[in-house]
Amino acid sequence: MSTLLLIYKILKVLLILVSVALVVIVLMQEGKSGGLSAVAGAAGESYVSKNQSRTPEGRKRAITRILGAAFIVVALTMNILAKILAN
Repeated sequence: MSTLLLIYKILKVLLILVSVALVVIVLMQEGKSGGLSAVAGAAGESYVSKNQSRTPEGRKRAITRILGAAFIVVALTMNILAKILAN
């Protein structure tokens, strides 16, 4: 078994794990309920709005971004490896 094929299979498993984790973390997030009150300025400069990254929802959003970036990187790498292996 060639080294590139082994790397491809490892990346395939990693892509599945990242995909499942991404689905789970997105389903755990709460919906945004800002609506028109956010447009009217009611969501202004409160303590909670300034420190949203420290809340559990803020952490979930950060994890979502990281997992999304990991998904894209792994998928692109797999695509490049598939083209190399096809030759």
